[in-house]
Amino acid sequence: MTDPGDARVTVRRLGAPGDLGWVVQAHGEVYAEQFGWDQTFEALVAQIVADYGNGRDPRREAAWIAEVDGRRAGCVFCVADPAETARLRILLVDPAARGLGIGSRLVDECLRFAKEAGYRRITLWTNDVLVSARRIYEAAGFELVDEERHHSFGHDLVGQNWSRDL
Repeated sequence: MTDPGDARVTVRRLGAPGDLGWVVQAHGEVYAEQFGWDQTFEALVAQIVADYGNGRDPRREAAWIAEVDGRRAGCVFCVADPAETARLRILLVDPAARGLGIGSRLVDECLRFAKEAGYRRITLWTNDVLVSARRIYEAAGFELVDEERHHSFGHDLVGQNWSRDL
């Protein structure tokens, strides 16, 4: 991307042409390159994005795109879970844009929105290999609820559920 000292980071609501497709493509490419995950992960992200695009309640669900100098560099989604619980989904920061505070800004947007939408709690599911993301979640006040081994995306993984009150 650019020198971090010179980068201009903005966060905006998802909604520009190509945003949904970029979210799917970026997840597929980044996770395949960094972790060797197969197309079943990209398919999961595609399903999450399709569900959001086809049936979201704009009062209770939102998504954001982070840009660095006008180029997409990250995303996060906030979707409804049970009635009073929101779910943070598919946080991603492009590897070339890491170190600019984008992940924290996206999580903060998600938390702010969830509070304003009236949720009392927010949850998320991740895997223990996503160390940087887990640090962001911990810094934002999330606590590990439970974890379970599973075989997904072509690998043996440890899935984790995190949660916090709003």
